[in-house]
Amino acid sequence: AIANFDRALEIRPRDFWAWFKRGDALRHLKRYEEALLNYDRALTIQPDDEYAWYNKACCYAILGNADLAIENLQKAICLHPSEYKTLAKTDPDFQQIRGNQQFQALLQGGVN
Repeated sequence: AIANFDRALEIRPRDFWAWFKRGDALRHLKRYEEALLNYDRALTIQPDDEYAWYNKACCYAILGNADLAIENLQKAICLHPSEYKTLAKTDPDFQQIRGNQQFQALLQGGVN
């Protein structure tokens, strides 16, 4: 799949969905740092995409970086509050940071 996205991006380097889905493929392969780079590229094209912000938050949470996970999750929540607060409460990707006070505060109401 990644090779196919690479070919697509050679033709259309500003294709949001190709960068986003390439990030998803890398995330499923547990290549989280690479996935993050792809989500970043996608967000340079479409900065208000809540899915990319949420997936970045998941990657950072899995990597144990609570601060960046919360920062990116907050951006997803700002774009679509009910969906991402609900998802994050049970998403296993957030298991490592579930006890973090800022994470809990974000899910309950908000973090500045």
